[in-house]
Amino acid sequence: MRALAPLLPDAELSALVQRDAAAELPATVRAITRPVASGAKRALFAMAPVRGADVVHSLDVDLPIASRALLVATVHDMSVFDAPWAYGRVRGIGERQLLRTSLRRADVVLAVSEFTAERVHALLGLDCVVTPLAPAPWAKPPDAEQVQRVRTRYELPERFVLQVGTVEPRKDVALVAQAARELQVPCVLAGAGSTGPDAPTGTIGLGYVDVADLPALYAAARVVAYASKYEGFALPPVEAMACGAAVVASAVGALPQVVGDGAVLADAHTLPAWVAALRPLLCDDSERDDLRHRATLAAARLSWSATAEITRRAYGLTQG
Repeated sequence: MRALAPLLPDAELSALVQRDAAAELPATVRAITRPVASGAKRALFAMAPVRGADVVHSLDVDLPIASRALLVATVHDMSVFDAPWAYGRVRGIGERQLLRTSLRRADVVLAVSEFTAERVHALLGLDCVVTPLAPAPWAKPPDAEQVQRVRTRYELPERFVLQVGTVEPRKDVALVAQAARELQVPCVLAGAGSTGPDAPTGTIGLGYVDVADLPALYAAARVVAYASKYEGFALPPVEAMACGAAVVASAVGALPQVVGDGAVLADAHTLPAWVAALRPLLCDDSERDDLRHRATLAAARLSWSATAEITRRAYGLTQG
């Protein structure tokens, strides 16, 4: 929204957000708040009518009912159809129905990747405008002092493989841990669940890491891993690349399209494939440095300003 607002200087922009997110909006965007909620309750709050708007854009599928506005919905992935094993039975049924209903009501459907656009078309017969995500403003290479400060704060080993993200069914942190063990290098996990019972044995769990520390944490790692079974876009490895990290990721979903030549893709979701992808970066400084250089260039090709311009055109609005 920060990138979109300058492109529509004559528009009165409002955002329907949960109360705890209102402070994150730019000053030029008015907050329309809803109670903090999740699951079905969140969807119900999002469906409440919005009056007086020319365009209503849902950034996460849910659309209001009884609106005369142009309805725009962004879909991040179709995992509830493609990876139903990652959802409980009741939640899966509800999410699939919500996606079908909301996307078919939308006048314009935006997808965060070509892969997701293809899946929407295959499953629902709808065409999408592709509006890629981009690294956050904080995602940039840190200096040596910042890296050392983070090393000290989290008591990090000298060399380690890192995976950042929630420990959940679609993220195969156990595979990363196995590969690191095979290569005799510590495996560090950061994010929800990284210190809990579902974290693989032998890993170093950091728990929640403040966003301000992430660039230095990525840079401190010998390799940043992102083992996943399904991805509609995958922003964490892109942000790691923007911070100058050497990234190894799964070749699933949108990841090959998104990372380009800025990351190494494991050619199979197996232990031998992951060991083969990680080993050169752990052992060869020149290969790692070359990948880090390519990573920053690849991440720089994604920008919120470009995505905002595609979004403005999708609205059918003129600039100025």
